[in-house]
Amino acid sequence: MEGWLSRRFGDTSPRHFGTGWISGTLGVFLAACGLGGVLVLHFPEWLTSAELRANYPVPLMRALIGAAIGLGFLCGCLSLLLRSRKVLGLTAIALAGLAALSGGSAVPIDNGVAQPFYVGLDWFLLNLLLLALVFVPLEQTFGRLPEQGVFRFGWVTDGGHFLVSHLALQVLTFLSLLPAGWLAARLVAPDLQAWVASQPIWLQVPAIMLIADLTQYWVHRAFHRVSWLWPFHAVHHSSRVLDWLAGSRLHLVDVVVTRALVLVPVFLLGFAEPALYAWLVIIAFHAVFNHVNLRFRFRWIEGVLVTPRFHHWHHAVAPVDRNFAVHFPWIDRLFGTHYMPGDAWPAALGIEGHPVPEGYLAQTGYPFRALRDRQTGSSVAAVSTHGHEPGPHERP
Repeated sequence: MEGWLSRRFGDTSPRHFGTGWISGTLGVFLAACGLGGVLVLHFPEWLTSAELRANYPVPLMRALIGAAIGLGFLCGCLSLLLRSRKVLGLTAIALAGLAALSGGSAVPIDNGVAQPFYVGLDWFLLNLLLLALVFVPLEQTFGRLPEQGVFRFGWVTDGGHFLVSHLALQVLTFLSLLPAGWLAARLVAPDLQAWVASQPIWLQVPAIMLIADLTQYWVHRAFHRVSWLWPFHAVHHSSRVLDWLAGSRLHLVDVVVTRALVLVPVFLLGFAEPALYAWLVIIAFHAVFNHVNLRFRFRWIEGVLVTPRFHHWHHAVAPVDRNFAVHFPWIDRLFGTHYMPGDAWPAALGIEGHPVPEGYLAQTGYPFRALRDRQTGSSVAAVSTHGHEPGPHERP
């Protein structure tokens, strides 16, 4: 999909090191993040997550915004010097200039009137900046498939999923917490909850991971085996290549249902908030890490914690319905779904026949069209064709 970026910028010149391609794309990325940060400073009541707003280290946030603007400008200048086509460099400089003229990192913060609804632009920018700066260099240096590139097939679709899931943080959080909150208010066990919350954090966090993983294992397995759930989860499995961004390819119905059901036992047991926050950080990192394009073998760790190779086999075209666990691979051993052949990696990823279309909007509507077509007897592919004995999610 580097061709997509080239077409948008009208730049088809060589992209190897020393041509200004890297500095140009990095400049556009950093300057765009910086401009987004300036918008957040201007409209915090509309563009920041209420749960995070009061906890931000403002001087550090201003420094990050200023650094993104400055580095974006410098990378744009370097691209101008190195590249025959100037569009990438000029775009980076223009975005950085617009951010600076809009006040840069010095914009005074006026929280204004608290709004009932907000867009999580702050959450999106922080995650995008930090994850990209950590995982893109790692994948380009130690990638199992170095030829895959940053702008590989499907990156625009995955970027759309990443954007929407972060901007819609308020709605997704509300829907995910609704069942757990409703049940917790009616199935109160004060003595049990007080005992659980009184345990040391180092004990609570692994306990949450275990309970959540056992719950998610069966929810995840249900999405594979229940015919009307599979089309929603098929969106995630439509990725033909995996990297740090691919884990974001999730249908919103899949996201809400999975999170809501996983949170029910966690809330009912009454774990302390610090332990919950620690687990949220762990699972957010683990979800990204499981999809990365890295060639490393983690040897003995593979038997204890889920690693990229374990989860890549979950995304394999064949065999299917393996490796459902998120944290602990021995859960799959316990229930007979573990698959880790020697040192091998899967030869192909995705769903056989690739029935799920590319594009965020097309994938959002795909499960509903697939279920409708199944009911009306249409020949449109609404299910996977993995190539083993057909399960419920493979029957038309």
